[in-house]
Amino acid sequence: MVYLSKFIFPSQDQEETFRFGIRRTCYDSWYPFGILTKHGLRQLDFEPVTILYGGNGSGKSTALNVICEKLGLDRDTLFNRSNFYEDYLKYCSFESALDIPRISRIITSDDVFDFMLNLRCINNGIDQKREESLVDYLEGRYAKFQMKSLDDYEKLKKVTLARSKTQSQYIRETMMGNVREHSNGESAFIYFEEKIKENALYLLDEPENSLSPERQLELLQFIEESARFYGCQFIIATHSPFLLSMRSAKIYDLDENPVDVKRWTELGNVRAYYEFFKKHDGEFL
Repeated sequence: MVYLSKFIFPSQDQEETFRFGIRRTCYDSWYPFGILTKHGLRQLDFEPVTILYGGNGSGKSTALNVICEKLGLDRDTLFNRSNFYEDYLKYCSFESALDIPRISRIITSDDVFDFMLNLRCINNGIDQKREESLVDYLEGRYAKFQMKSLDDYEKLKKVTLARSKTQSQYIRETMMGNVREHSNGESAFIYFEEKIKENALYLLDEPENSLSPERQLELLQFIEESARFYGCQFIIATHSPFLLSMRSAKIYDLDENPVDVKRWTELGNVRAYYEFFKKHDGEFL
């Protein structure tokens, strides 16, 4: 599915016109002006899966954030805009083949990291509640208790429950169920599964972060199936060789000047992996 068919960034002439029109010179940075024009990136044409490849500083994350802000997509974590962001967006334009669904969103590594931290905090809270329930159980089961007034009714219920249940039964009945402890990779994958719904546009900024190679391959399959069978469109910024191998993905190499479309096997990062494992091929016997 293709919702967003084309996105156009400011030309170098437009950027220079804007800069000359600003009399103030106290700014150290014109960001995002000057980032994408360094590599001659003027326009992106999208497929169901489009990948922006490039090293640090290539502008792939900048391009994703600009698209997100221009389209008004949802995001979980706050985005720190620069002084000239709104000015930059005015020079941007896009074409959509279909109306962009309201549930469309960007997913960044910050979003995934915050989700993992929240899960960890929840589990820490459950551990503390479990310890408190154990104390209540021991006090209720073995302490001498005599009800003297209605104020003692809640205490009586706890004592009665503690004396009629085993320790594990008591804890299960007096506290919420445990949130399962996951590894960082498992938690990150859960986040993608929860956020990516049917029939929507998704911008993914380096989704491979926190994922093991095995999990990256699972995410690869998940994205392929979501695009093929569930009406999703993806624009992904990545340098993961696993995600770059995605079938039928259109890949823009932002390390090139001007930016060029390439096959995944032509990319410098992938070639480096290939040469490394080829060199050590005999050790995998």
